[in-house]
Amino acid sequence: MQLSDLPGVPGNEDAVREFVLRELESLADTVQVDAMGNVIAYRKATAKAKKGQKKERVMISAHMDEIGFLVRHVDEKGYLRVQQLGGFDTRNLFARNVTVHTRSGQLPGIMQPGGKPVHIAGPEERKKIPEVSEFFIDLGLDGDEARRRVRVGDMVTLDQTARQVGNLVCGKAMDDRACVFMALETLRLLKKTSLKHDLYVVFSVQEEVGLRGAITAAYGVEPTIGIGLDVTLAVDLPALGGGPHEAVTRLGDGIGIKVFDSSMISTRWLVDEFYDLAEKNGIKAQLEVLPLGGTDGGAIQRSRAGVPTLTLSIPTRYIHTIVESVNADDVKAGVDLLVAYLA
Repeated sequence: MQLSDLPGVPGNEDAVREFVLRELESLADTVQVDAMGNVIAYRKATAKAKKGQKKERVMISAHMDEIGFLVRHVDEKGYLRVQQLGGFDTRNLFARNVTVHTRSGQLPGIMQPGGKPVHIAGPEERKKIPEVSEFFIDLGLDGDEARRRVRVGDMVTLDQTARQVGNLVCGKAMDDRACVFMALETLRLLKKTSLKHDLYVVFSVQEEVGLRGAITAAYGVEPTIGIGLDVTLAVDLPALGGGPHEAVTRLGDGIGIKVFDSSMISTRWLVDEFYDLAEKNGIKAQLEVLPLGGTDGGAIQRSRAGVPTLTLSIPTRYIHTIVESVNADDVKAGVDLLVAYLA
């Protein structure tokens, strides 16, 4: 839950990176931060491969960034306008507490769209869904003070403390901090295991604005096998108007093994290998077809001359809101499947 609370919009993942670097101490042979800001942890193969089996270079990637905003303008009255980083449904942005991260420290703010309060708005005005460009941030400061303390490009994050809700873990950035946890936990469990293949675990940057960190990391690592780690839709709620075919995945039914999304079609023999491995080891897993969306797996797959790749997906409710929710058992299933494959 601590990971979800950390601030880290695309291009400003510093707090998450510092956390990851601390956690990686003693878990890898080498750890480096590349020019883009990706963290790359490397474990060298030490176990003898079976006869006729070649040594692979396996790259796993989970992104550190979350959706958020940058300040793009401070007006004469001290109100901020923002540039979105990642996809938002603006219906979830009304009357939100936010934090503006400045050079001199954090400033609390209130995000709200321009318009009349509901008490005096007409029927059509109350139905209108605003664009992100219509939202402003009120810092409670006058124009001179706001312009003195805030500059264009400062990071803005939505405020939410992660918490346990029944069997769910709920927070603002389960996408993709739940998978950052999954990658770290996998390395922890493999700490005393001799690996047959070289392993590169990448904690990537700027995924939410176009898979950018994974593109450069994959180019540098030159993997022969790619595994993206990300969340996916769990449209398993009541009264949504759709049928079971629209669920994509369901919480509690295990880790998702991606077949398709709009950034990639997973390598079929890898899908089969992971699904068979899950069945063999009694690990709950479900096949996933996501109509729209992409992951680091799509970037790895298209690197250089192409890489056999799939993505493991954590089923998640309320994606791209401040209450993204995952089931701890599904996360554990993902860790168990990764360990079974790598070990």
